[in-house]
Amino acid sequence: MPRLVRLVSWNVNGFRAISAKADWAWFAASNADVIALQETKADVGQIPAPHREPEGWEAHWLGATVKKGYSGVALFIRRGAPGLTPAAVRAELPDPRFQGEGRLLHADFPAFHFLNVYFPNGSQGPARLAYKMAYYDAFLEYAQRLRREKPVVVCGDFNTAHRPVDLAHPKANEEHSGFLPEERAWMDRFIAAGYTDTFRHVHGDEAGRYTWWSYRQRARLTNAGWRIDYFFVSDELTPALRDAWIEPHVLGSDHCPVGISLNLAGEAELPARIGPEADTSPAAEAKEKPRRSGVKSGANDGT
Repeated sequence: MPRLVRLVSWNVNGFRAISAKADWAWFAASNADVIALQETKADVGQIPAPHREPEGWEAHWLGATVKKGYSGVALFIRRGAPGLTPAAVRAELPDPRFQGEGRLLHADFPAFHFLNVYFPNGSQGPARLAYKMAYYDAFLEYAQRLRREKPVVVCGDFNTAHRPVDLAHPKANEEHSGFLPEERAWMDRFIAAGYTDTFRHVHGDEAGRYTWWSYRQRARLTNAGWRIDYFFVSDELTPALRDAWIEPHVLGSDHCPVGISLNLAGEAELPARIGPEADTSPAAEAKEKPRRSGVKSGANDGT
């Protein structure tokens, strides 16, 4: 029997800070089946017990080991949600170069792989930009490997606005990390490899739809934002997409939540995986015409 699954993602810019605010009532009111958080800035031992594993939820936390109060992601799975008992939840990319910053949690659900990712920010200088780009490449390789088994859902803060429609002031940010040509080109490559930007798939090129606003510039007051938080699904899962949304009314962070709903079929009707012989090299992907899509700059406070 088909079932509707609701998936939500939010960069909370510090879990301990947001969970102490009235804005965190959002969590208890949510009807999501899976909630993914980024930039939690906490180890699991620093989270008070009621928040560490809320009643009715299976919780997974990943903090940075290289630096306290840095990065971090968390994943909440509603107990008893049909088809959402993970076979495993894994941490980080397999490449040792990208372990220790607490950037990725991977839930292996029966119908799809779910990747909650806080991608690096490249605005701290050339070394971090190079790290970000290398992380992007390693991530795509990992996602494509998983996709040979079953479809892939990716959510999180990509720290890049894909196209001019995805930020309020594109011309002013063409030389800032978050909107650099090489970052945007990687987004093109990711989409060409067979991933659908769910918000653009549903809403087309609607302008003014952003997910991050600089605190320093008080940008939320004028909606001078960036759309850098996404849900992507591998293309074989796109027919199951029923809705995609942004929740700009939700406060408490410099980001807002984003979400999708999927109408998942039974096991016998799952979409086909890509074959193990598929060529996902950069050269092969470059031959494909980029699909329509839309996916932070030196103004971004995150890391």
